[in-house]
Amino acid sequence: MFKILLVSVGGAIGSIARYLVSTWAAAAFGTAFPRGTLIVNVVGSFLIGAIFETSLRSAAISGDLRLFLTTGVIGGFTTYSSFNYETLRLLQDGSVGLALLNLSLTVLGCLAAGLLGLAAARLLLHVPTSPAGR
Repeated sequence: MFKILLVSVGGAIGSIARYLVSTWAAAAFGTAFPRGTLIVNVVGSFLIGAIFETSLRSAAISGDLRLFLTTGVIGGFTTYSSFNYETLRLLQDGSVGLALLNLSLTVLGCLAAGLLGLAAARLLLHVPTSPAGR
């Protein structure tokens, strides 16, 4: 029951943060391109990479804290379903170029952010990046 509470509270925090970022992005950049969803997915990918690497390489993040942060907060924060809907909407509106841009930036941006998160955690933990250091 405690783990469900961790995920629930974390999910609420992540969902509120996603709403705030999306609202800010729409006000700052307009709504022609779904920048808010792109931002939360890239930031979430970075954070999940950093959190997993840190929790695997050190005792700084316990199993319960990792569950709260990754499944809860980041699970509520990132938005694959929104990404999917917005990309399909762009296609339905005839904006094939923007749909492909959104697809490319999201997939490549999230992969790159995840790798940067791993690297940042290793740098902070002073973990060697060579295969021998794994």
